[in-house]
Amino acid sequence: MAVCARLCGVGQSRRCRRRQRNNQQDQGSDSDMDEEEEERIVGQRLGDAGGCGGPDRGVATAGPSDAGEYVNRGGFLDRRSTGPPHPESLVELPPELLVEIFSLLPGTVLPNVALVCKKFRQILNTETIWRRRCMEEFGMKEDLRKMEAGGVSSQDLYVKLLHPYRHILGLWQPDIGPYGGLLNVVVDGLFIIGWMYLPPHDPRVEDPMRRRPLFRIHMWESNKATVECMYGHKGPHKGDIQTGKKDEFSTKCNQTDHHRMPGGRQEEFRTWLEEEWGRTLEEIFHEHMQELILMKFIYTSQYDNCLTYRRIYLPPAMPSDLLQPGLFKGTYGSHGLEIVMLSFHGNSARATKLTGDPNVPAGQLTLDVDLSRPVVLPELEQQRNIEELSRLVLGVHEEVQREVEQQANGTPATVRQAAEGACGGASGAEEMEADHVACVDNCQSGPSGSSSNPPEALPFILPLGVMARNEVYPRTCRKCFYGTGLIAGHGFTSPERTPGLFVLFDEDRFGFIWLELKSFSLYSRLTDHLAHAHAPNMERFEAMLRNMQSWTS
Repeated sequence: MAVCARLCGVGQSRRCRRRQRNNQQDQGSDSDMDEEEEERIVGQRLGDAGGCGGPDRGVATAGPSDAGEYVNRGGFLDRRSTGPPHPESLVELPPELLVEIFSLLPGTVLPNVALVCKKFRQILNTETIWRRRCMEEFGMKEDLRKMEAGGVSSQDLYVKLLHPYRHILGLWQPDIGPYGGLLNVVVDGLFIIGWMYLPPHDPRVEDPMRRRPLFRIHMWESNKATVECMYGHKGPHKGDIQTGKKDEFSTKCNQTDHHRMPGGRQEEFRTWLEEEWGRTLEEIFHEHMQELILMKFIYTSQYDNCLTYRRIYLPPAMPSDLLQPGLFKGTYGSHGLEIVMLSFHGNSARATKLTGDPNVPAGQLTLDVDLSRPVVLPELEQQRNIEELSRLVLGVHEEVQREVEQQANGTPATVRQAAEGACGGASGAEEMEADHVACVDNCQSGPSGSSSNPPEALPFILPLGVMARNEVYPRTCRKCFYGTGLIAGHGFTSPERTPGLFVLFDEDRFGFIWLELKSFSLYSRLTDHLAHAHAPNMERFEAMLRNMQSWTS
């Protein structure tokens, strides 16, 4: 502790400590000799014991590598160095040691360090410090050498590009009406790039995501950060980024003429359709689907990459979760593939839309699954019968509705069950309880899946008459649960939650059967690595979900 105190220039000096000990000395001491005399005698004894000097030397050397002498300081042995003195503050440390220390500090605090003194300010011009900050905070490695070869220092890169734009790194949802989207802003090579993530072409839900650059920021051509719009087909051109409110920023294109094509809107539409759907309009025979596609093109193209983005987070994971939460691609009939975020909240699993459509817009809760209500599938042959599946799911749905009504009327469910038993009444509730017990036995049910062995795969097949965009779906599942799906009319009119069946296939795939629509949606995990996207805590994540729903409600 004494060494640390002297290093930082704080604490008592030896003279102060000596004076304090003298003031506290007992008056009944056996000896009246002063401290210097005592030091001389102790030094003589040490010298005699070491065999390195006579009684007149009063010092003892520990060896040729130890250039110092030992003295008595109030009954304690201390070593008085005859070599270089100990530094009394950080300023006295060697420059190479200061470089190492400053390299360990976050880049955000280094400007304050530079204000301490001129020496610190000069040392902070060392490239080693800023190169390490760029690598550890933003993952830059070999690209730094290219920047330095091009005349851009690591310090300029950090101070003028990485640090000012660090707040826009991560996941964002663009405000494009009901359609939404997914933007990932990352440090990519020598640039900060905003990648728009697009689902695969319908109905290939298990294909990888597609990416399209919307903007980039770099220092390649000048000694200041340059923002470029990447929208359109004529290459990079001037753009702008504005950061105002917290967790929100906007992009603006300064040369929208670069977005136009020689063939006019018809050529732009054909090109967009090929990128968005991977086919021509003539290949899409469904008239309603053609209308939806044309509507989306007209709506989205009017923005010209002048958009506002709001921050979103990946859902936090808990040990009790049924599977790893995250982002999934799902089939939505004529609307094509959409991106949803699966998260867990106690006994509930929820899928929130990141991309949407004119019926159910982005930000809305598309699926709400009750993990406390498992459903036992019948034998494989009976699964083909839509009426049998409807009986099972609607039985649970009616029970849920009764409980909701009883809670609204102030009647606990336990009182209702006791009354039914007393009246000999019966039994949909008893059947549901039997189904629940059977599912616990067969499926090892429960959100945590706490069994040491994974649940046995059960045979699964879609009922006849249920429409599936992708007929290639898993033929075995792990668990099934009751849930509701959100449906609405055009323009999000008359929204309604309808009963359905949530089917867990494996860690990366699940499905949902919409009973009222007689439709099946298959969801596949988005496996891309998304940096700077994790929520600080569950409270922050849930607040984000509430805000997302309010944006499009």
